[in-house]
Amino acid sequence: MLLTVERNELFFQLALTQVPGIGHVHAKLLAQHFGSAEAIFKARPSQLERIEGIGSVRAKALAGFNNFAPLEKEISFIRKYGLRPLFLTDPAYPQRLLQCYDPPTLLFYKGEADLNASRMIAIIGTRSNTSYGRQVTEQLVKDLESMEVTIVSGLAIGIDAIAHKSAVQLGMPTIGVLAHGLSTIYPGIHSQLARNMIAAGGGLLTEFSSQVKPDKHNFPVRNRIVAGICDATIVIETGLKGGSMITAELANGYNKDVFAFPGKTTDAKSEGCNHLIRTNKAVLLTGADQLTDIMGWATQPPRKIPPQKVLFHDLTAAEKRIVELLQERNCVHIDQLTMHTGISSSDLAVALLNLELHGLVRGLPGRRYELP
Repeated sequence: MLLTVERNELFFQLALTQVPGIGHVHAKLLAQHFGSAEAIFKARPSQLERIEGIGSVRAKALAGFNNFAPLEKEISFIRKYGLRPLFLTDPAYPQRLLQCYDPPTLLFYKGEADLNASRMIAIIGTRSNTSYGRQVTEQLVKDLESMEVTIVSGLAIGIDAIAHKSAVQLGMPTIGVLAHGLSTIYPGIHSQLARNMIAAGGGLLTEFSSQVKPDKHNFPVRNRIVAGICDATIVIETGLKGGSMITAELANGYNKDVFAFPGKTTDAKSEGCNHLIRTNKAVLLTGADQLTDIMGWATQPPRKIPPQKVLFHDLTAAEKRIVELLQERNCVHIDQLTMHTGISSSDLAVALLNLELHGLVRGLPGRRYELP
């Protein structure tokens, strides 16, 4: 098949997701080293081999990859439906995900909600909720309305859908993370809900290309995005097994805060929540006030920095680039600062120290930085 599509950066980003043996961890290493997908494919095999974890087999797979035919169809789909592809190096890529060891190489996004909003929580739970689960979910979302929180979930039947619907009704941004491509909505009964979410300023997010169906094995893969994109995961009604428990485990593995609402000891639908609390894998949660207090939101309003807040006239060129990047994002890991500013590690360390001394940048645990 003769390709008519331009071989631009998006073309190579899509290609990178198709190379055998190149998983998310490898793609992250390559992106950090080369800075773009096109540069990865244009690199010599000897250059690729020198990247830790790549080796000769993966280098040859990259150099010899030629299955470009499906990419034209995918690019046409992206353009037709106005999707926003987000590669690892895109400034709009969810920065919280980049702090995870296995972030998706490429995301597909439909919507307007900020994927780097200052406050993001996942609300998840059973597909067969009780009236208690519905009441707790609706009340939690309602009580968070004034806190400018973005609600994330998986668009599943049950607690997920209740969380999304509650957010839409209150005019809060809510993002559904899908386990399939954007050519369909699963379950089908949530097609209208998905449209309502987008219309209300929310969005739909997936790492799967357009024709990928909601196969069973995709859901645990999807759950890592739900866990990784948020500041905290809240579990409301779940059994001992299932997607919610997987998401909670993933969130713990990413060093994210996990909360769970307790239930009756005799209620099988709360057995998972009670287990998470009992094994110290989740904090027992009773309401929004407790959540906002633990997260530090009660005393710290969402940070909104006007474009002209920081004066640049006394800053070096390197310091200006750092501040400009931090103005675009809420929180940036030092690896991302290196990648997006192009500043060497030694010069970056000096610039960050100077900015911290002048109170223009604040260092956070995990080698992350933000504007004060």
